[in-house]
Parts: sequence; structure tokens; C-alpha cells
Amino acid sequence: MRVEPDTEEAVDERTRLLGRMRRVLERAELAPPGNDGLRHPAAVEVAHTAQQALRAGPLGAERRRRLAERLERVSPSAFAPADPQGHLSRSVTRALRSVPAHRGVDGQPATAGVVVWQEHEREALARAVGLLTRVWPQAAAEVRETVAEIALLEGDAIDGFTDFTIHGAILVHRARLTDSAAGLPGPVRFAEALVHEGAHTRCNAAALTGPFLLPDRHEGAGAAPRGEDLLVETPLRADPRPLTGLFQQTVVLARSVLLYRRLAGLSPVVDSRHEMLVGSAHQAVHALGAHADKLTPHGRQLLAECADHVGAAT
Repeated sequence: MRVEPDTEEAVDERTRLLGRMRRVLERAELAPPGNDGLRHPAAVEVAHTAQQALRAGPLGAERRRRLAERLERVSPSAFAPADPQGHLSRSVTRALRSVPAHRGVDGQPATAGVVVWQEHEREALARAVGLLTRVWPQAAAEVRETVAEIALLEGDAIDGFTDFTIHGAILVHRARLTDSAAGLPGPVRFAEALVHEGAHTRCNAAALTGPFLLPDRHEGAGAAPRGEDLLVETPLRADPRPLTGLFQQTVVLARSVLLYRRLAGLSPVVDSRHEMLVGSAHQAVHALGAHADKLTPHGRQLLAECADHVGAAT
């Protein structure tokens, strides 16, 4: 993976991921759908569920039947808005467990949920995609290959996220489709969200074949990447995050800077957003540089690219 978008590389990573999913489903004695169906985030969730179940032994007949029914309901995947569905709601439930509890603007505990797209929101999405296609066609093309579903959130708890259990889906707060209080245009805000969440999606797939973090030296080559238990401060989250989260934030910020560099001069508000992202990217590069010994050669290469693109020293 590189900081600059690469559609061909993204397709190769996706193909490798689909191959792994297919092998898991075959081991579970489930009939995998065709590649277009296998790309669907709901099918990804079934593969994850089957893989977890297989760790305890062969699937029971009833569990296999339920998973097979879920696979049968999967439709061919395409880059498009997604209304509320079971796999999306389950993902939000998991995400809520991982964010610090706080209260919303109404004083009640903050929550989040997937909502139905309104027609004017679909039109706003089209404007955002159109903007991204005009100013950064390579990024727009990569997002179309990596993202299969765009779900809208409402509530005060979460602004947006990705979840590898439903890889290919991105979930973004519906407010990002409209102008911000400071005057940042809705199409710009959502184009940024597509770049942001699309970068997380790329990182998740790329890390399968080219890990960014070294395995724990005490656990051997089959261990999880280092940094899963090490919590560090990051620019985009108030709560400490695992090192892998800081790594992805660094890539996300570098790509966001590249987007706003292409929007320079559009308005003072857009230029101000660019300056803020550059500052956050410098923080991320410096923080990740302090843990460079925990990165693979692939990870160090990507860190160096991020530093070069945002003008920061590691």
C-alpha cells in the first residue's frame, strides 16, 4: 500500500481477501456466493462469524443453516447508499461499546443508529462524489473499488467509522452531508469522509498481506501484530488508542491533507480546514515515529511517505 491511491493495488488486496473468505466458508461447509456477492459486507460478517465458530470445532447443523440463510439473502455488491440492515446495526452496537460514554446535546446518554437515506441526501452524496471525482479522480476510483456500502448515522455518539467485521461498509453521520456551522460545504465534508473511511478500509485489507506492525517478538511469527495492547495518544481521538489505530490515523490524515491540497483556494474555511489537518498530521507522524521500532519495513515505508507528503520529520 502507498499513501497515494492505487486502484489496481486495491483490487489485488480485495481479491486476496475474498480468497481467504471463500476458504473459510468452504471449511464451514457453506456455499460461497460469487465474488460480487462475497464482497457484500453482510457476507463478510458471515465469514467472520463462521471463522470464530470454527475455532471451537465444526459448525452445528442449526448454526450452519442460519448462516446459509444469511448468505442466500446477500445481493451483488456495488458502491451505493445502504439503508438500515442487520449487519450494519450489529456493527453500530459493537462500535458503541468501544467509545467513551458521554451525553448528547439533550443531556441524555449519547447513542447512534443507522438511518434511511432521504432523496435529498442521495443527491448530496452524488455532489460529494462528483467533487471528489473532479479534484482527485484517483481517490474517487479507489473508493469505488474498496467501499461497497455507505450507511448514514444519526445520534451524538459517533461521527463515522469502519468495522473489519463488515469490511466494505463505511458509516458516516448524516450531518456530514450538510454545511458545517463554520461554513465548510457539505460536498467537501462528505468527500473528506469518503477519503477518510476509504483509507481505513484500504489499510484493513492491505494489512492482511503486508502487515504494518511487527508481531510480538515473544509470541512468534503467528502472533497478532505488536501495538494491539499498547495504548497511545492520537490526534483524532480523546481516548488512548492501540498503536494500530495511530498508524491508520496517520495514513488517514496524510490522505486528507492531499485532498485539501487539491481544494486550496476554494474558500477561507476550506483553507483553514487544510491547515488544521496538516497540524494533526504532523502530530500523528511524530507520535508514530516514536514507535518506529514496532513497524515492519512496509509500515516504516508508509510512515516515511506520510511524513514526506505533509512536510513533517519522523
